[in-house]
Amino acid sequence: MTDRERDAVADVLSSSRLAMGPEMDAFEAAMAERCGTEHAVAVSSGTAGLHCIVNGLGIGEGDEVLTTPYSFVASSNACLFENATPRFVDICPDTYNIDVDRLEAAITSRTRAVLAVDVFGQPADWPALTRLAEEHDLAVIDDACEALGASVDGRPIGSWGDAASFGFYPNKQITTGEGGCITTDDADLAARCRSLRNQGRADDGRMEHVRLGYNYRLDELSAALGRVQVERLDELLAARRDVAARYHDALAPLSDDLVRPGEAAQTGTTRSWFVYVIRLRDHFAAGARDRLMDELQDRGIGCAPYFPAIHLQPYYRERFGYERGDFPVCEHTADRTLALPFHPQLPPGAVHRVASALKALLPTLPTSTRAPNASPHS
Repeated sequence: MTDRERDAVADVLSSSRLAMGPEMDAFEAAMAERCGTEHAVAVSSGTAGLHCIVNGLGIGEGDEVLTTPYSFVASSNACLFENATPRFVDICPDTYNIDVDRLEAAITSRTRAVLAVDVFGQPADWPALTRLAEEHDLAVIDDACEALGASVDGRPIGSWGDAASFGFYPNKQITTGEGGCITTDDADLAARCRSLRNQGRADDGRMEHVRLGYNYRLDELSAALGRVQVERLDELLAARRDVAARYHDALAPLSDDLVRPGEAAQTGTTRSWFVYVIRLRDHFAAGARDRLMDELQDRGIGCAPYFPAIHLQPYYRERFGYERGDFPVCEHTADRTLALPFHPQLPPGAVHRVASALKALLPTLPTSTRAPNASPHS
């Protein structure tokens, strides 16, 4: 945060509008310009944005949406909100994104859409996803909540598919505290999403509710914060790249034990650094990641298991009967990935401290006796 953000919020507090005012309009315009779309719709969270898109596309009960099991749970929850069924497709072992080569076999007569996620700010294979969706007449939704500023072949994330949703929780590339935004070129979809975020009202200034809607509005204080943050996006992205580069260099001597992010990025993609996630290599035994996480946390180093497999979350197991082994690449990845401390102001000394702790701890972790070719990543 800088004085620019503080001044923008103070200006709102001195104004007569705290909601649905000029700052929201300005924030939406800035997001649309940045993402190269005709429309942007500010909402209260990235999850709210995904829900509005699913609803706005008419996806509902009896429909299936192909999506990834390796993501934050909101990407599939958005389908359940509308009584649609998320059908998981396993992931690529290198990028952690949905495996497009597996998608076609998962399409059924009930499939209405593909909801792909730009995991950790690494863009999904949008050209291939677009071609597949066109061949099968499927809608395409981008959960871009982790990827503002990324691109594929020079085309910004946010402009692929029917619509994209961004999230602005404080760990994201920019923040509005809580908040999100939908980007799309579809004027009708944008209008429906504007109605949905505001209790289903018609956009005519009257208290007329034409559909079931929600309170997904973004207030003026948050919008003002977001507007300035979008203006500073290149600066913030550069700072994140610098921290990631320091991690990359510091962890290079540990490459026999760790896979560093971005080592197998797709050609033509520009990553937007959301988190810095390492993966233990396959010679470590099951449970080694959790032991490493506990040891780091005991040393005062914050870290988290990014991401647990969605299909193995208790609610999904109970509702759908998923079991371990259903999506082996996702499960193998989820068991071994760990997010390290990461933010734009992380000092070099903190990166060195994390690297030193990993160097000391990795030799103490249990290893596996399995044959190397037993791993989905081999």
